Amino acid sequence: MCLFQYDDPEPEERVPAGPLYVPVRPGTAEVVLRMFRTPLGDRTAVGFTRPDLLARTLGAGHPWIRLSESALRALAAPLGGCRLTIDPTFTAPAVTPVPARTADVAARAL
Repeated sequence: MCLFQYDDPEPEERVPAGPLYVPVRPGTAEVVLRMFRTPLGDRTAVGFTRPDLLARTLGAGHPWIRLSESALRALAAPLGGCRLTIDPTFTAPAVTPVPARTADVAARAL
């Protein structure tokens, strides 16, 4: 007989998140699902449980659509996004390469 009862789901269990606010990019005739990267570089689809969380993370006025978790997973699967991140709190600007100046490169070579 077990003395403890565990009601909490395991971290790996997929618990439905309910309807989500999903960030999108405007397309030519329709909107396009916006994919993100995790800190380790994996592709992930992102959904927010409230529109104010989306605005706080991605900025006010960012376009979104309302999707269920299963619909978001189905849309992300062909794009190579097998992960789903709910309510991320941190975003960083895209990394842009800094052009190397020829004088700095030449000085480092000496």
